[in-house]
Amino acid sequence: MIRAIGLMSGTALDGVDAAWIESDGARISAFGPALTLPYPADLREDLRALVHDPARAEADPLSALEARLTDVNAEAVEALLARTGQRPDLVGFHGQTVLHRPERGYTRQVGDGQGLANRLGLAVVNRFRHADLAAGGQGAPLVPLFHAALAQGLPKPVVALNLGGVGNLTYIGDDGSLLAFDTGPGNA
Repeated sequence: MIRAIGLMSGTALDGVDAAWIESDGARISAFGPALTLPYPADLREDLRALVHDPARAEADPLSALEARLTDVNAEAVEALLARTGQRPDLVGFHGQTVLHRPERGYTRQVGDGQGLANRLGLAVVNRFRHADLAAGGQGAPLVPLFHAALAQGLPKPVVALNLGGVGNLTYIGDDGSLLAFDTGPGNA
């Protein structure tokens, strides 16, 4: 089993969610503590302005904003580490989506995975959306796998619905096969 801290920030731009999980990638063996660290008001407003300006989100290097967002994510991990007293094997870092155009094979997440790894002294895995788009997906590769892990032991077929900023549906077949896709706006 791998002990990991997952970091996520969604369409609401409210802050960073951090959660401890232990998993082998197919099954979840334990959930640990979780927390939400709200974004400072100025960071939230800067992100919101960027989301509403796609041309800037695509063209601007965003290094100062990226450093601020990475720092908030580091603070969330540090707060979770203080609660657990343990060190995880890795940190999964989503970053903040500021532009997502899967039909063009393009996505932009703000967040510096290497900078986070350097600050924390931990292995950091990031750029999940980029790899999924490159493989022909919609840019949300972890949701169906998480749904499948949560559904271990449930009778199949089963359907899971994730209502984030965009809704995602995962169908898990009798044989464990997965079909996953966006359903459209959720809480956006």
